[in-house]
Amino acid sequence: MFTPDSPQTESGPKRVKPRHRGHRVVIVDDHPMIREHLGYLLMRQLGAVVCGEASNSREGMDVIVNTEPDVAIVDLKLPGTCGLELVKEVTARRLKTRVLVLSMHDEELYAERAFKAGANGYITKENVSSEVVSAIEQVMDGRIYASEAVAARLFDRVGRLARTELDLLTDRELEVFLHLGHGKNTREIASELMLGPSTVDTYRSRIKTKLGLRSSAELYQRAGLWVRENGG
Repeated sequence: MFTPDSPQTESGPKRVKPRHRGHRVVIVDDHPMIREHLGYLLMRQLGAVVCGEASNSREGMDVIVNTEPDVAIVDLKLPGTCGLELVKEVTARRLKTRVLVLSMHDEELYAERAFKAGANGYITKENVSSEVVSAIEQVMDGRIYASEAVAARLFDRVGRLARTELDLLTDRELEVFLHLGHGKNTREIASELMLGPSTVDTYRSRIKTKLGLRSSAELYQRAGLWVRENGG
């Protein structure tokens, strides 16, 4: 993640682009080292200011509302409520803050969901720092950032009506499905997502109905197979 760029040969500090100087950014990620590294990149290469940090969605929403940043950089895998819910809330409140999703999740599975939730960009943490900075710049400039592969897939999907079976699942149902694919039981999933066991059972029942599965064994088998073939 954040693969180092090639060493620079020029001497002296990198010149900051004036148009980004003073932009205010909030970082929502549960890894302090990621927040620290992003803050360094923002300050050194863009002259931007980190006006707030948070390690989960609830704190993130509070910080965004209180600081009114230009951009929020949001991870998807957060304790409790996932980052997609935070993106949706920023969109629903019609805040001026633009959102860049920076995640370890495979973009093939989550990028489209992030854009549907209202994100202005999606990039994975496996990219080099220069590409992450480029994504932040584009979002700051009011543009949309997506990799070439994601952009091509989104354009292709516009012309097709057919949906894959996982497209039938809500974001929360997809989370539960992926946890099932990793072999977790109801109690473990409830603890991970900060939900009641009965709520998780309700999601499991909905997933079985949507995917046409008859038993919990079939559900675990389908989820496990999907995770092995696609990751997540």
